[in-house]
Order: sequence, then C-alpha cells, then structure tokens
Amino acid sequence: MKKTFLTAFITASAVLSLTAQNPAIDKRVDDLLKQMTLEEKVGQLNQYTGDWSSATGPITKDGDKQNQIRTGQIGSMLNVKGVAHTRQCQEMAMQSRLKIPLLFGQDVIHGYKTTFPIPLAEAASWDLDAIELGARIAAIEAAASGIHWTFAPMVDIGRDPRWGRVMEGAGEDPYLGSLIATARVKGFQGEKLGDITSVMACAKHFAAYGAAVGGRDYNSVDMSERMLWEVYLPPFKAALDAGAATFMNSFNDLNGIPATGSVFLQRDILKGLWGFKGFVVSDWGSIGEMVQHGFVKDGKDAALAAIVAGSDMDMESRCYKNNLADLVKENKVDIALVDDAVRRILYKKFEMGLFEDPYKYSNVKRQEAAMNNPEHTKAAREIGAKSIVLLKNENNVLPLSKETKTIAFIGPLVKEYKENLGFWSVELDEVDYDKFIVSQWDGLQNKVGKTSKLLYAKGCEIEGDDKSGFAEAISIANQADVVILSIGEKRDMSGEAKSRSDISLPGVQEELVKAIQAIGKPVVVLINAGRPLVFNWTADNVPAILYTWWLGSEAGNSIADVLFGDVNPSAKLPMTFPRSVGQIPIYHSYFNTGRPAKNENDLNYVSAYIDLPNSPKFPFGYGLSYTTFGYSDLKLSKKQINKGETIEVTARITNTGKYAGEEVVQLYLRDKVGSVVRPVKELKGFEKIKLNAGESKVVTFVIDNEKLSFYNQKLEFDSEPGEFDLMIGSSAEDIRLKSEFELL
Repeated sequence: MKKTFLTAFITASAVLSLTAQNPAIDKRVDDLLKQMTLEEKVGQLNQYTGDWSSATGPITKDGDKQNQIRTGQIGSMLNVKGVAHTRQCQEMAMQSRLKIPLLFGQDVIHGYKTTFPIPLAEAASWDLDAIELGARIAAIEAAASGIHWTFAPMVDIGRDPRWGRVMEGAGEDPYLGSLIATARVKGFQGEKLGDITSVMACAKHFAAYGAAVGGRDYNSVDMSERMLWEVYLPPFKAALDAGAATFMNSFNDLNGIPATGSVFLQRDILKGLWGFKGFVVSDWGSIGEMVQHGFVKDGKDAALAAIVAGSDMDMESRCYKNNLADLVKENKVDIALVDDAVRRILYKKFEMGLFEDPYKYSNVKRQEAAMNNPEHTKAAREIGAKSIVLLKNENNVLPLSKETKTIAFIGPLVKEYKENLGFWSVELDEVDYDKFIVSQWDGLQNKVGKTSKLLYAKGCEIEGDDKSGFAEAISIANQADVVILSIGEKRDMSGEAKSRSDISLPGVQEELVKAIQAIGKPVVVLINAGRPLVFNWTADNVPAILYTWWLGSEAGNSIADVLFGDVNPSAKLPMTFPRSVGQIPIYHSYFNTGRPAKNENDLNYVSAYIDLPNSPKFPFGYGLSYTTFGYSDLKLSKKQINKGETIEVTARITNTGKYAGEEVVQLYLRDKVGSVVRPVKELKGFEKIKLNAGESKVVTFVIDNEKLSFYNQKLEFDSEPGEFDLMIGSSAEDIRLKSEFELL
C-alpha cells in the first residue's frame, strides 16, 4: 500500500498583521471584510454544535439556530456530519446577505467510519508512516462526509496516566510527540488545503493541558517556563511547522492565567514569536468558563479577555455573540482585533475553496465510495497489529499455533463490539456496528477457521464484584489447551472527563486472572485500555501479556494476526507504566537529584521510596518481539566536535532469533554537566527497521547542535560545551550500547 494511503485592552498596533500567504486570497478577504457589518464579523467568530448530533460538551439549545445561520450570525458548526446534513446547513448559509459559507468541524480523532487505534496506541507503533496513513484515511472519509475540519491532533505531552486524555495523545516524550504531531498534521491535510480529501488540522490544547494537577481533567497547571518550553511546547511548534491550519486553546489555567485568556500563549508565542497565520478556536465553552476560573466577572469580561488574548473563534459559549459588538461600540475592544480574527477565519474558508463551491464536500457518491473502501479496512487491520505491545512472553507461549486443538477465550471483552472503538470514535447513525466492527471473538474465528475449537466464557463484568461467572470460566479453561483472557477498561473509562484516581484493573478482573492462572494451563492475557494501567499480579505471574489498547474497527483481526504470529509484534510503549499510583508522575527523562539511589536496595537518605522501587513496571520505549535482536559495532565518526559540526553514529543490529521482525532502535543522550541540570537521558532519535532471521543492518544517527541544545536559565535555546553520554538501546531502561563524546 502506498504511503499516500499509508497561539485590559490593547491598541490595534499590537495586532500582528497576517503576512501574505497567497496575495490573491488576501485581496479577496480584504474586499469581503470591507462589506461586512460589525454583527456579521462577530458572526464569523461564533461556532455552534448541531442539536441533532452527538455532542462533545454541554449543549445550549437555541430555538432560532437555523435563522442565525441564514442571517450570518454563525461562522462554523460542529457535530454536523454527513453530506445531507452539511448540505442542508450550507444551503441556509447561502441565504445570508454575503453568502459566507460555514465551516464544519468534527472530532475526527482516530478515524471516521474506519476507526483506527486510539492515538496513544498508534504512538506505540513508533511508525510515522502508519500514523500519517491513519490520519490520511480519516481525512478522506471525513471530507467525503462533508467535514472540513478536525479537532486533532491532540499533541499534549502526558505524563500522568490518571488523566483520561492520555489516550488522545502520543505519550510522555516531546521528541517522539513532535514527530507524531507532524505525521498527523500531514495526514489530515494531505498535499494542500482545499484538496477534496483534505481536512484542516487543529493542534490542541494550547498549552500544557497534559500537566493538569493530580491528573484531573480541566485542572490547573503550574510549571516553570523552562519546563513549558522544553517539554510541552515542542509538539505544538512541530504541528505549526507542518502547516496546521488551526490551534485550539485549552481548558486549564497556566500559572494562574486561563489559557483561553492568555496573551502570553496566544499572542506572544503563537501569533508573535512563531508567526502563526491560521486561527485559534476556543475549546468547548472555555471562553465563558473563565468566569468560573475567577479570572473575569461575567461573559462580557470573558469576551474582552479572550479577544485581547487572541482567541479567534468562540466554540459554544456565546460570549462573543452576546457581547463582542457592544464591546467594540463601547470602545473597549479595538475593531482591529475583531478584523484580525475574522480575516484569519475567512482566509481558511477561501483556502478550502468554499467560496467557489460551498458544497464541494457534499457529494453522495464520493461519500459512499469512501465509506466502503476495502483499502481503508486493510490499513486499519495493519495499523492495529503494529500498535500491540508484547509485554511478556515467558517460555515462548506466543505465537500460538494454528494447530492448537482447543482454545478457551475468556473475559468480559471477548464478544464486545463498540468497546473496541475506544473513546472519541465518531458516532454514525447509518452504521451497523455489530457488522462493521470485528470483535475479538470474530477475529479469532476468522483466523483459526475449523482447525481449532473455540470455547467461550465471560467470567465477569468489566466492573463490579460479581464472581458468579468464575466457575463456568474455570470449567471452560480446564477443557482447553491454551487460555486467552481479554480484560481491561470500558471504552469510556479513558478519554475526556475520564480521570481515574485508581488505575488498576476494574472490578474483579484480576481475580479472574488469578483463578484461571491457578489451573496450570498456558495463559495469554490481552489488556484493553486507553492508558497505562497497574496490574502487578498479572504482570508478575502470567506468562504472556499483550497490551492491545483500543484498536478500532479491525481490532479482532489485528489481535488474531499477532496472537498467531502472522504479524510479529513490534510496538514500544510511548508512556512509562508505573508500579503504583504513588509513583505518578513517572517518566524516563527525569533529573538525577543530588542524592540519587545507586540501586533499588539503596534507601538510606537518597531519593527513593521505602516501600517501592523507583523503577517503573514497564519503561518508556519497552516492547518485546517474537524474535530477538543483537546490538553491536557502535562507532562514532569523531569523539570531539565544535559547535556547528555533527557526529555520525552507527550501530549494527542483528536479528538473532528465528522470526522476521521489526525493532525500534532508540538513541538517548545525556548532557553530563549543564548550567541547569539535565535529564538522565533524553530520546534524540530512533529508527524502526525490519530484519529477517539472521539478517543485520547498520543504523545511522546524526548528532547535530540542535540535539545537544536546551533552554538555559535565560530561556535561550543553545548548546553548552561539555561531555555527553550516548546510549543506544531497545528501551529507555534496556541500553545495549554506550559511548561518550565532547562538545568543545
């Protein structure tokens, strides 16, 4: 399959003018802007949800919503999908005085009809081409259904698995997260905006939402500017550099200032320093929520704070609609601020080609073809398999033989359908989910056919303390040659507003695992989740564990492909898995402290727990294969370099096992002495390579000044002379090759 398939009142002078992107579009925007009334301008900054669609926030009902479209009081709609609905709304917009088309937005997070693995699972693939492909197919299907704009990718760094929205991002690392942000933006937007298969991307949530205190959604964030610049902003800059059309601000306050009202984030950084030319949309109601924050006293003050800060479009709060025109008339808001916001939005509408043809994305035949493309299904299956992490495989229990006579498939998720979609899947009324989604049971049946006998028992529910199904499960397990257990979260246990203080396996599921393991049969556990979970007993006692996340509409087939070895697992964890909630936050690029523990038994007056090792249960970058890989022949082109020079690093990777497989070779660096302390290791490169049994390949990394640079005490991004440790390995904790070099 081809790859193409695979940022108080300010004056007007403080507004950064848009640099000409396309002079012809700029002129058309300026001409249209001159014709608009103040009320029509404010209308372009107003976004509503469709009352008849599935909402992603608290709906405010408007009896005259359709009339507001006809009178140019709405610039965008969300949760309106399908060519019939979008065309109907667009026809209303064409009845307005200036016939300015609507933008239709939708949370297309990991697929439209064809549902791909949740983003955190896709990140586990470390396969940038596959991630871009998933976004590309999602864009093709969404655009064919009348959608112009997706509220993705979420590029927040997530280091606290209690936060439910980690499922929507790329994990804990800014380097990996930046590359994935780039891939997703490219996938959504394709060759260029305005192409019939392109949708506008939206980098969210700007900024630092992933560091919410206590992992509690919508909560405050308090961090140093250096941490902000070094860890949390890089994926946003990467998304911008990749051409992201829009940004979304975040619900949280950052150091006491709600992001929606932050001049620092939106004007100083995003539109100022970074020169962002697209537009910023609020998150659902976040402008109005600044009242609850205690940052403003009412909706009118909220509108003032938001427009001054640089929030261009108001999603659902009505603060702009109800107050912005009055603020301009009262000389509290300079009209130039409004014009700047409107100009940014109109530019994108012209760029998307909506003025030439408001209905270009409303084609029934194209929708039908996109929704039923077998290549999309094939890609979902392949990407699903690439996203499965092999956590444990003692005694080579896996892969299973297709000649296995009897297999017991036990657990509350075996025969579920929609659970496999995970959170943030698009609800489509016309889809028969039981037929469209491949359950895990169906996937196994498809794989073994008549060669193996499949037995089933539910065992227990996902939640609750009912063990009445244990007896049947034990009986079924006793009849089998091998037992597969499918356990984990419900799909709505991870996602927005799904923070959990206890991230262990819900209900009595781990007790079910204990009961089945006690029988003595070979046991394989599948863990379905949207976040890292704590499952210490299972991890310590079960011989084979696959972390299957939520894999989407082809989940059953993807899982079966890996279980039986048709696909050799190659995924690596994009987040560190803790031993206990008490370790959170836990991540690989930590600071050493002045009293580091020498080992896990070193507990006296060092930075350690007295009741738990510092080390994670499963480290960042970890994931096994059915084969093994040897690392050798580390070579550096030079051991000393001057600033501006580069080092070429090579290492030989050999498949030392009996299966063909893929390995993610990871490069970590440590700046040993700095003007500010540096992490014990930082991911600075990786390469995913495929090797046949016995085959070797040389992997090459280039170390340049950017890889050696960091934000110093003055927040200057630069390198400093000194010694560096170089580490190459299979995970952050499994370092196979080491060397050092010096920057002069």
